[in-house]
Amino acid sequence: MFLIASDHGGLDLKEHIKAYLKERGIEVRDLGTDNGDSVDYPDFGERVGKAISIGEAENGILICGTGIGMSIVANKFPGVRAALIWDEFTARMSKEHNNANVVVMGGRTLSEEKAGQMVGIWLDSKFEGGRHQKRLDKISQIEDDIRAGRL
Repeated sequence: MFLIASDHGGLDLKEHIKAYLKERGIEVRDLGTDNGDSVDYPDFGERVGKAISIGEAENGILICGTGIGMSIVANKFPGVRAALIWDEFTARMSKEHNNANVVVMGGRTLSEEKAGQMVGIWLDSKFEGGRHQKRLDKISQIEDDIRAGRL
C-alpha cells in the first residue's frame, strides 16, 4: 500500500498521481488534504513520515508547492528516505542508489504528465544494493546514534 498526501499547493497533482497509482493496481491511502483551502504542509508530511517510520506502510508520495518543505518534514522521521525528484534521472537514482521509500514532488513545478512519468520510473526502478547499501547503513547508524543520545 502507498500513502499519499499534499498541501493545497499539491492537491491537483496529488489527485492525478493517486489515479495513476490506482490504474497500475496499487492500493493508495490518501492522508489529505481534501480541498484547496490553505493548510500547513508539515501536518501532512508528518502523517506520511510517521506512518512510514512506524511501519504502517512501506512507501509514500508527498506533494507541496515545490516539494522542498515536505522533504524536510518527512526526513525528520527515522527510517524515512524521502527524495525530492524533479526529472526522470532523479526519479531513477532516488530508488537505484538511495532506495527512497518516499518521493516528493512540487505541485507548482511539474506537469501532471511529467510527474506521472517520474512516478512510473521510480516504481519500476530497483535498488542496486552493494556500495549503496553500505551508505544507507551509515544513515541508519546516524539515526540510531541520535535516538540513543550519542549525537
